[in-house]
Amino acid sequence: MEKDQTSPFSQLQSTGDEHPMTEPPPRTRGSDKTREVIVETALRLFRERGYEATTMRAIAAEAGMSVGNAYYYFASKEVLVQAYYDRAQAEHEAACEKLLATEHRFAARLAGVLREWVRVSEPYHEFAVKFFKHAAEPSNPLNPFSAESSPSREASIAIYRRVVEGSSDRMDSELRAELPELLWLMSMGVVLFWVHDESEGCRRTHRFIELTVPLVDRLVGLSHLPGLRGVARDFIAGVHELRE
Repeated sequence: MEKDQTSPFSQLQSTGDEHPMTEPPPRTRGSDKTREVIVETALRLFRERGYEATTMRAIAAEAGMSVGNAYYYFASKEVLVQAYYDRAQAEHEAACEKLLATEHRFAARLAGVLREWVRVSEPYHEFAVKFFKHAAEPSNPLNPFSAESSPSREASIAIYRRVVEGSSDRMDSELRAELPELLWLMSMGVVLFWVHDESEGCRRTHRFIELTVPLVDRLVGLSHLPGLRGVARDFIAGVHELRE
């Protein structure tokens, strides 16, 4: 994989790219448009050539700008992909707004949020298939569990926090506090299934959601009952232990 530098103001990749040591440009309508052009170009090249074979120089050339200008906006390919994460996350949040404002049943809220993620992610499915092997590496900064991915991860967990907090269903109080992160982990399972789903319109992923959400809903709904409250809290204790 190409080792892009983490700063545009230090040494550049071995291809000889050079650019001036300047401060990042202020965020204006023009700069936002330029950033969007770079991101779109990078995603297209990642799909066409693969992540490893796509260099920042190639992205700059396809975007019709100097490599220095590309580095001016994005310090590396990894930062470009993080920008894609952020954009996809913002699209998902916007797509869920109406559902979360009007629906109060836990199962419907959870299923709707997961389905909206599949829908807004569909244009990037081809890219995700080729890119997944990199994001799945534990040491890769693009791994969804990495420190670098923390902003997009926390934003995603926040959506599942809204799913739980806006639900009218009864559930154990301790489980309610832990559930947003657990639901995010569940969503990572949906992502993995989606990456490998070759069915038309990701039909199998939608079916996976249909089968999984009722099971989660049933377990959550039983968590407040005296006989099962202890089981739920033992499970939470185990999750805490694994975090350490």
